[in-house]
Amino acid sequence: MSIRPFRDIKRKKTKICTVGNIKIGGDNPISVQSMTNTLTKDVNATVKQINQIKDAGADLVRVSCPDEESTKALIKITSSVDIPVVADIHFHYKRAIEAAKNGASCLRINPGNIGDKHKIKEVVKAAKDNNCAIRIGVNAGSLENDILEKFKEPCPEALVESALRNIDILENEDFLNLKVSVKSSDVFLSIGAYRLLSKKIDYPLHLGITEAGSFLPGTIKSSIGFGSLLMDGIGDTIRVSLTDDPVQEIKVGNEILKSLSLKHRGVKIISCPSCARQGFEVINTVRTLEKRLEHIKEPITLSIIGCVVNGPGEAAYTNIGITGGGKGSNMLYLSGIQSGKVLTEDIINRVVQEVEKKVSQKNN
Repeated sequence: MSIRPFRDIKRKKTKICTVGNIKIGGDNPISVQSMTNTLTKDVNATVKQINQIKDAGADLVRVSCPDEESTKALIKITSSVDIPVVADIHFHYKRAIEAAKNGASCLRINPGNIGDKHKIKEVVKAAKDNNCAIRIGVNAGSLENDILEKFKEPCPEALVESALRNIDILENEDFLNLKVSVKSSDVFLSIGAYRLLSKKIDYPLHLGITEAGSFLPGTIKSSIGFGSLLMDGIGDTIRVSLTDDPVQEIKVGNEILKSLSLKHRGVKIISCPSCARQGFEVINTVRTLEKRLEHIKEPITLSIIGCVVNGPGEAAYTNIGITGGGKGSNMLYLSGIQSGKVLTEDIINRVVQEVEKKVSQKNN
């Protein structure tokens, strides 16, 4: 137990699913992923976006493979990037076979909509032969007809029944390198389904609030859904689904994990909303620092507080802190200790300098 047990999250220890060089589940860090929105057959555009997503902090990336051109493109795509690529497959079993053979590290499928047992056996064989994992991706918007008839509408029990049915199909083929998702655009339904499924299986869970919407509402819905589950110890990999640039999905996903101390990557800024007491312009200062420091990968904490009401207290628990003062003179804190005054016009450059110095010290 830590010295602050109220912050402890006891993660459920699941089986391990291997996706390329990434281990999902067990004691491994929670991974963050996104999905490209380019045409997969456009190799150059897809590789460019995959690299942008990776640079933003992704651990793996998914691409849609609706046709043979797309699965053929995987040969060049996977050889041009150094991050595991997941192939998103629906309905046509041959696309899954092609994707596994052409370099995909994981297939996202619903075995139940692939077809008869012969087709499923072929997909499983291709996955085994090519060290390719499988994610069973259940979605409230595409449940099997008989399950919908049984439950009348999507509900946690319906999503879980679909997941268990599809798990059985793969287990019957002796395929165990898998992870599972039970997604919905409804936060309550998603949380309920994941909690129920977590009680029934020990395969790693891929968390998602699907079709969450544009940046602001999608971020809020995902934060509520993921936060509730992650604090319960549920979840081994996450994908934030936003109607926005996929890079934004990675930024939001990493921030959610950082806020729960489940991931330590990059700069974490604690900042006040600003008010009439502020000794410097907090909002623009923080915006500028976020841009200037987005290249930092090492975990660094900053407190940027406009006045002395809470500034010293927040600075006591961060690597670098700024507290607003009077007449354009502000206090710099290093590791919680006052280090000297900084003029307002020098705040940004001084903080960037101190962050880069801290990173250099950590790396030496």
